[in-house]
Amino acid sequence: MKLSFRWYGKDDPVKLDYIRQIPTMRSIVTAVYDVPVGEVWPRESIAELKKMVEDKGLVFDVIESVPVHEDIKLGRPTRDKYIESYKENIRRLAEAGIKCICYNFMPVFDWTRTQLDHVLPDGSTDLVYYKDQVEKMDPLTGELSLPGWDASYKKEDLKDLFDAYGKLTEEDMWDNLKYFLENIIPVAEECDVKMAIHPDDPPWNIFGLPRIITCEKNLDRFLKLVDNPYNGLTLCTGSLGCSKLNDMVHIVDKYSAMGRIHFMHLRNVKILDDGGFEESAHYSGCGSLDMVAILRVLYKNGFDGYLRPDHGRMIWGETGRPGYGLYDRALGASYITGIWETLCKLDK
Repeated sequence: MKLSFRWYGKDDPVKLDYIRQIPTMRSIVTAVYDVPVGEVWPRESIAELKKMVEDKGLVFDVIESVPVHEDIKLGRPTRDKYIESYKENIRRLAEAGIKCICYNFMPVFDWTRTQLDHVLPDGSTDLVYYKDQVEKMDPLTGELSLPGWDASYKKEDLKDLFDAYGKLTEEDMWDNLKYFLENIIPVAEECDVKMAIHPDDPPWNIFGLPRIITCEKNLDRFLKLVDNPYNGLTLCTGSLGCSKLNDMVHIVDKYSAMGRIHFMHLRNVKILDDGGFEESAHYSGCGSLDMVAILRVLYKNGFDGYLRPDHGRMIWGETGRPGYGLYDRALGASYITGIWETLCKLDK
C-alpha cells in the first residue's frame, strides 16, 4: 500500500515539513482549491502544487478531489460542457504524474456532521453526527453551516438546488452517473488515471436529497455501470462503516480481491444505538470497526493502492481544520504502518 496524507495547500496549518516526518509517508493528497467547480484547472496551479510536494521529497500522484458540477449530477442540458472540462482536468493531471483521482457524486454537499467539537472523556474533540441535531436543522434558512458544504452557495442557490433534486429520483441519479462515467472513463483509461468514487457520507439520504453510493448492493451496481478497472472505488471505512448494515471487513475483502479499490480512507467510528455516530481514534478499541481485520484482508488481497488516515480527533491542544489536524492523523498513520509491518513479517 502507498501511505498518503491529505493536505489543503500552502494555507494549510499542517505543513509539508511536518507530514514528511511521519514514518513511511509517501504521497500527498491535495487539489487545486481556488478554481470554481466545473472549470479547468490551470496547468500553472497544478505545476505549483507538484513542485511544493516534490521539493519536500514526497510524491504527487493522487488528487482529492476534482469536484463534479451539480449540473452533471442533475442531468441538466449544460452538463456536457462541464464533462468536457472534467475530461480536460484528467488529461492535465495525468500530464503532471497523477495516477488516481478521488471524487464523489453526492448532491449539494459532501460529508456531513452535526458537531465539530464534541468533547470526549479524555479531553480531545471529535466530529459527530447526532440524529436529534439533524432533525432540528433546516438547510434552507441560510443559517446552516456544515463541513463539506460549498460556501459559495447562497441561500437562493440552495433553494433552487433542493427544488431541482426534489424532482429527481434515485433512478435518475443512477442514469446521470452512468452518463458521466461513460464519458470520463475512456479518457481516464487513455491517460492511465484510476477514477475512485467516494461513498456518500453518511450513507443515507439527508434533507430529502437522494444518495446512491451507500451499500454493497449499490457498489456492485456502480461498478457495472462501466465495467472497467479504471472505474473504481475510494473505500472509506468511516463513511460506509457508520451504518450497521455495512459489514466493512467483508466489503473491503470483496472489492480489494476484485482489484477495484484504488484508494482507501481508513478511520474508525463509534456507532450509536439510534443510528448516529461519533468519529474516534483509529485504534479498533475506540470505535465499532476492526482495523486489524480490515488491513488483514487488504494485505491478503495484495492491495497496492493509496491509503490515508482519515479524519482525526483534535488532540494535545491543536487547533485548525476540524478532523484534519496533524497529530491524531499522524498517530493513525503510525498505527496503520505498524499493523501493515506486522502483517508483512508474519507472512514470511
